[in-house]
Amino acid sequence: MQRHSLRALAVGFALFMGMAGSALADSKDYEFQLLDKEVKQGAAVISVKLVHKPSGRAVGDAVIFAKRIDMGPDGMEEMTAPLDPEDSTAPGVYRFKTYLGMAGDWALSLGAKVQGETGTVENKLIIKALQ
Repeated sequence: MQRHSLRALAVGFALFMGMAGSALADSKDYEFQLLDKEVKQGAAVISVKLVHKPSGRAVGDAVIFAKRIDMGPDGMEEMTAPLDPEDSTAPGVYRFKTYLGMAGDWALSLGAKVQGETGTVENKLIIKALQ
């Protein structure tokens, strides 16, 4: 009887640790990834995927509350461009319409909340606008 109690205790502990591990997921477990690292100068659509790094799965339904694109990587942070969300049919893919008026490196900064997680996902991605 005592052996069954120990086994049940061990199974319960293992289940608890498994649940605690998933509950301890952190905003650092997520990142935005550029789908295209280069776009043409001018009107462009930039697509990024939000990924849960430990599992590699795409994450949909995040709330993107901060977005900015500027030429900071080329020393011109004050040069910004409009950045408007567009619809996407792919899960975990977020698209933004912009107009990059100059060729060079642009920094896409995003801030998002993932449902069910604490903290904020923040990434700065570098995209190259080509002539």
